[in-house]
This record gives sequence, C-alpha cells and structure tokens, in this order.
Amino acid sequence: MHTRIAEIHSYLRHNDHSLAVRRILDASLDTADMSLLKEAITVSKMYHEFKTTELPAAFFEAATTLLGKIDHVTERFTYEPKMLASAREISKTYSAGNFSLQPISLQINTGDVLGIVGENGNGKTTLLRCMAGQLALDSGELHFAQLEAPDHYDIKHHLAFIPQRIPRWYGLLKDNLHFSAAISGVKGEENRVMVDFMLERLDLTPYAHLTWNQISSGYRTRFEIARILLQKPRLLILDEPLANLDINAQQSILTDLRFMAKSVHNPMGILLSSQQLHEVEKIADTVLLIKQGTCLFRTGEQEKTASAFVIELETTASRESLLSVLNGQGELQFNGGFYTITSKELAAQALLSQLVAGKISISYFRDITHSTKRFI
Repeated sequence: MHTRIAEIHSYLRHNDHSLAVRRILDASLDTADMSLLKEAITVSKMYHEFKTTELPAAFFEAATTLLGKIDHVTERFTYEPKMLASAREISKTYSAGNFSLQPISLQINTGDVLGIVGENGNGKTTLLRCMAGQLALDSGELHFAQLEAPDHYDIKHHLAFIPQRIPRWYGLLKDNLHFSAAISGVKGEENRVMVDFMLERLDLTPYAHLTWNQISSGYRTRFEIARILLQKPRLLILDEPLANLDINAQQSILTDLRFMAKSVHNPMGILLSSQQLHEVEKIADTVLLIKQGTCLFRTGEQEKTASAFVIELETTASRESLLSVLNGQGELQFNGGFYTITSKELAAQALLSQLVAGKISISYFRDITHSTKRFI
C-alpha cells in the first residue's frame, strides 16, 4: 500500500491529476472505511469542478491529507490471487452456417486481465459467451473454482457479462444505479455513497440525471460497467467494451479495469474482447489472438518464439530510401498506411538507430515482435 500511495503522490506532483483522483478513489474504497470514501468523493468532485482551470491549493491539501489517512489504515488489507475459472479444450459449432470455435483452453484468476483479440467474425464473442455459460459447449469442460456443482443461477451471480450492445434502460441514470445496488443488498447510506463513488469513478456525475436518449453510446458503456460493479462480480466479461469509445477514453477505461481487477474491495478476473490490439496488449496479463475460430497466438508462457524482429513504421521516405538504409538486413512490406520491416539481424533499437543515422523521417515506430499484430 505504501508503494501505491507513493505513486499517487507522484501523479499529483507531475500533473497527472485525473489518474491521481481515480487512484485515490480506488485506495479509499479498499480501506472499507465509509468516512474515507466520502472524503475521496469530495476530492474527486473538487477536481472535476476546477479541472478546466487551475486547481486550487485546497484540492492538493485535501488529497494529501486523505492519502495520509489511507496510508495509515490500510496496512491490514491484503490481496491474494485465487483461481476463478478455467476452460479445457472447449469448442462450439453452430448448426446454421459453417463457423466453428476450435478447442481452446484458458485460465483466469482474480486480478487477471485476459484479452481476446481478433477481427470481427473470428469467434471472440462465441468464446466469451461460452465462458459466461450462455452457450452450450460441444466439447470440453468449463470449471468455476469457487463454485461447487454450480447451476445457471450460481454462475449468473458469480460473473457478469456486458455485451457490445448495451440493453436499453428507462428512467434516470442515477436511479438505475441505486436500484442495481439495492438488489445486490446495498441499502441506506451505503447505497447512496457507493452510487456517488461509481458516478465519480467512471466520470458519470454530469450525466446522473439524464436518460438513455440523452447520453452517448460511450457513456452507456460506462454506465453498464458502473451498474455491474455495484453487484461485485467475481468474473467480469466484456464484449468489445472499447467499440463506442474515443481513443483517450479507451486507454482510460482499460487502465481503470486493470486497477479494479486488483481491488482489495472486490478482486476479480476480467475477460474482454477487442479489435484494438495495441491498447489491450498494454494492460492485459495474457492476450489470445483468435482467427477463424482458432487460437493462433497466446502471450505469456505459451508465447511462440519469434524467428525475427518485426517493427511497424510510418514515414514519408520512399521505399528505395528505406531499402538503401536497411542494406539487405531486413524485408520491407507496405500495406498502404504503414511499412512493416522484418529483420533477423536488427532488433528494434538497432533498427531505429540505423534509420535515424540514415536521416529517415519517422512519424510512427512500434516494435511488434511480440505483439499479436504481427499475425494479422
């Protein structure tokens, strides 16, 4: 906890105020102290009130004081990873059409973020729905480690599935959150505070008194995440949660999900699908690339060893100039937007140095040697 508090102080010093406030909210929730959670909500509201102008000294004083209190009371709280779910050689074939999800095995623990990436129509949603118990398996086994002989009801209350198309809801956003918390057993003052926390944590406070028709699809996704988190699931499954978000919101939501997975308040496993390869790879513990129903690539222990270094490059330089600088030490491909350079001799840093020395103008450079991108 001391390390986390030190990180938040660093965010405040270096003007990463939004991240600092989100982490203060998380840390206060982990104390299980309602008074500290209320203070964190006040700090968050102060930040949002002044974030378009210069933040007042009172904000930093309140944040620093609260961090001192959190650091003092949270030493007794610990986080211990536990296995949540495992799938062994599960498969699914649809009777209509010719698509089959080929046998896939995976395991997810509390605190894990497991990303399923690939293009549309390759089986990501099918895999997620199988893991959620929504589709009958053709073969293989699905095991929930913390449930004994689970039925559909047990599984439904153990995990939460958020589809790409959020189901329509009626009434005010905030009222729906209060209701969701209430049916999960959160009543009275705790209900009010927890809803205020979720509104602040997912930047929904300005939309609290709006209806479905008055908010964008991106904020409907945020609402659904807030609603589900109030129910404290052990396993959270999200199908294309980034689809309706802009690029900045995508990374923010992913970072938040990673923090939330390791929450002491409710540690959980997160399984999500996306076409945004780079964004998911930044935060996921394991990434599976699904292509035509088959797991083509898996990071981590089962990662395939790369036979060459691969980088993506965007430049105004001509192909001839690049080939001249490479001097036979790499193969060059162009997809209309980026060049891909594959080299058995030059690692990314050496290749970058060679390009700079050759006066090649570079507007984008990325090492994808160990990325799922190199298989697409």
